[in-house]
Amino acid sequence: MERRPEKPAKNIRPYERPRGGATRSIGELMPEIGRTAFRKFGFIQSSVVTRWAEIVGERHARVCTPESIRFPHGEKSGGILQLVVVPAHAPLIAHVEPEIIERVNRFFGYNAVSRVKLRQGAVKPPPAQSPAAAPPSLRPIPLELGESLRDIGDPELRTVLESLARNLGRNGESKA
Repeated sequence: MERRPEKPAKNIRPYERPRGGATRSIGELMPEIGRTAFRKFGFIQSSVVTRWAEIVGERHARVCTPESIRFPHGEKSGGILQLVVVPAHAPLIAHVEPEIIERVNRFFGYNAVSRVKLRQGAVKPPPAQSPAAAPPSLRPIPLELGESLRDIGDPELRTVLESLARNLGRNGESKA
């Protein structure tokens, strides 16, 4: 028996990865990667976790952290926020639940959370925030350069030259 070669099926092409486009930095990709993981564990927005100290304040962020938000099936409001709380602080957090609900809802911009469920456990304290350095626009211009820049009429050019002067002043201080 002689075997005939099989004909390839028409209109079936092997999968090819789309090519082209600009390369993307890892910082651009991380929110997409993190978003998938956070959704799996009940968070619609990862920023609730990353900005928890801003939402509830440093005092409460040291003793409680969000674990998940569970919504009723098919809904995006009226959810239950699950918090992990240091056991000794659970009564305090229980008393400020309405305030936490209000702050989380203000963060979302709608009534996303209607209840808080507490679970006692270990809480990793938020990272200590070091005081941020002043932005370049607020750094002083060295005196020897500042007077000559005031005479420049074009505001955009003046701003660029002031920035350059600030950087020159900073580099001069570090070399001294």
